[in-house]
Amino acid sequence: MSSPITTHILDTGAGKPASGVEIILDFFNDGTWTQLSARSTNEDGRVADLLGVTDFHSGLYRLRFATGNYYQKRGEQTFYPEVSIVFEVIDTSQHYHVPLLLNRFGYSTYRGS
Repeated sequence: MSSPITTHILDTGAGKPASGVEIILDFFNDGTWTQLSARSTNEDGRVADLLGVTDFHSGLYRLRFATGNYYQKRGEQTFYPEVSIVFEVIDTSQHYHVPLLLNRFGYSTYRGS
């Protein structure tokens, strides 16, 4: 079974998926954030194995995207060296896909499918 939390990044400025971006998944518990995993996006800008099904609980999660390192490797500057997205899981029977649309001076996100 695949991860209940997945993500992908599209670099809208370059018009293609953002590969090689480090992503850290954290869980908020007892007043502190705990790192659950760290992965990098593949050639299609995706990470599908962020979390094992047995580790999935309701609560607050945070995805941290190392966008500064991504742009530095491309020889470009960015206004956002890191993008953090905090979201809440209420129903653990559902899948949570959290995409990031990225460019050097802006980003947006949404709950995908």
